[in-house]
Amino acid sequence: MNKLTLHLLILLTIPCILYGRNFNVMDFGARGNGISDDAIAIQKAVDACTNAGGGDVVFSANHTFLSGPVQLKSNVNIVLETNSVWKANPDESIYHLSAFGKNEGEGMMWIWAKDVENLSFSGHGTIYGNGIKFMGAELFDSYELKPVTTFDPRPHVLTLMGVRNLNIRDITIREGAYWTVHLIGCDGAVIDGINLLNNLKIRNGDGIDIDHSKNVRIANCHITSGDDAICLKNRREFEEYGSCHDIVVTNCVMESRSCTVKIGSENMDSIYNVVIDNCVIKGSNRGLGIQNRDEGTVSNVVFSNIILDCQLWSDVWWGKAEPIYVTSYPRANGNHKDANWRFPKGQTVGRCGEVSHIYFNHIYATSENGCFIGGDTPDKVNNIYLNNVHLNLKKLTGYDGGVYDKRPCRGEGFIYNKVYGVYVENARDVEIDDLRVQVGPKVNYGGKTFGIDD
Repeated sequence: MNKLTLHLLILLTIPCILYGRNFNVMDFGARGNGISDDAIAIQKAVDACTNAGGGDVVFSANHTFLSGPVQLKSNVNIVLETNSVWKANPDESIYHLSAFGKNEGEGMMWIWAKDVENLSFSGHGTIYGNGIKFMGAELFDSYELKPVTTFDPRPHVLTLMGVRNLNIRDITIREGAYWTVHLIGCDGAVIDGINLLNNLKIRNGDGIDIDHSKNVRIANCHITSGDDAICLKNRREFEEYGSCHDIVVTNCVMESRSCTVKIGSENMDSIYNVVIDNCVIKGSNRGLGIQNRDEGTVSNVVFSNIILDCQLWSDVWWGKAEPIYVTSYPRANGNHKDANWRFPKGQTVGRCGEVSHIYFNHIYATSENGCFIGGDTPDKVNNIYLNNVHLNLKKLTGYDGGVYDKRPCRGEGFIYNKVYGVYVENARDVEIDDLRVQVGPKVNYGGKTFGIDD
C-alpha cells in the first residue's frame, strides 16, 4: 500500500470517528411501508448500535414504520428524519409488558427502556401512538373506554425507567393511546422543542409524566392532551426510585381537558424544588393544580408568569375550571378501577401528606371559576402565597358554575357554592397580595375570597 492510499483511508475514516455510526433500520430489514410490522428490524438496529458503542438509529425520511414493542438501549440516538413516522401497531394482542410492573390495569409498554444511559430522540419526524385505534365509540366530549378489568392493552408511547442523561428534542409525538412520555426514576432529562399533540378526546392521554425523577428540564414545547399535559408524581409501583425534585418547565404552550400542569394525584414520597414559568395555557378544565392524595409531601413550588384560560367540561374530566388548585385530601377506596394499587400494601385506607410553601406569582387567568385551596385538616395545606393574580371570571359554557372538585377523595367529591376569587377550605397561612377580580355577566359571584379575610 503506497502512502497516498494510506492517507486516503485515514481521511475516509475520520468522519466515522468524529460523527459516530449510522444504523438505518431499513438496512436491518424494515420495510417502512406502514403495513408490515418492523419491530424486529428496529430492535436489531438498536442492538447493533449499542453493541458497537453507540450511534444513530435512523428512520428514513418519507417512510412509515409500523411496529410493536421495542426496547431501547444505552448510547442510542433515535433519529426521525423529516416526514418519517414510527407508528404503533394497532393489534392489541401484541402488548404484554405492563407499564406499571405487576399492575396491569393501566396500559402496556410500546417504546421503552430500563436502566440505560445516554439515550436521545431527535429529528423532524413523528412518533405516532395510533390512539384512536385503541378506543371505543366517539362521544361528544371523549372516546369511550373499552371495558377492561385488571389488564388494559393500551400502549403507552415512551416508558423510560432509570435513564441517565436523556434528551428528547424537536420531534413530534402524536395521539398516544394512554400516557405519552413517562419518565420513571430518570436523572438528567431534557425535553426541548417538541410538539406533543394528543387527541383531546382520549382519556388517560397524559402528555409528560415526571415520576420519581430529578434534574428534569422541559422547555419550548407545544403540548395538547386529553388528560394532564405535564404531571409530577411518585407512583407506588416505582417507590425504589425515591423522590421527585429539581424540575423546571418553561416557555411552553399547553392545552388539556383535565389539569394542564398538575402535581399528583399519586404521591407516596416527596416532590420539591419545582419551577413552572413563562407558559401559556389554553381551553383547559383546570389550569395549575396540586392534587395530593397520598402520604407524600409537596413543597417549594413556584408558578410564575403564566397566562391561562379555563372552561368547564363534563364530569368525565376532573376539574371545575379552577385556574389555581392546591389540595390535600385522602383518596377513597374503590373509587377508581385501580385504586387499591394506590395504597400501601395490605391497606385500604389512605392518608394525605402536607402541601406547603407554594407560590403563585403574576398569574393572568380567564375562567368560569375561581381558585380553590383546601385540605382535610387545616395543617395539611399551609403557607400558600398568591401575588399579583388577575382573574377574569367569565361565563363561557352552559354548565353550572360555582362547583369545586375535590376528586378523588373520601366522601363528597364536590363543593357547591358561589364563584369566589379564592375559595379556601381548611388551610392556614394563605397570603394573598394584589388579587384582582373582574366579573362578567351571568357569573354567580360571591366575592374575592371565602374562608379567609380579605
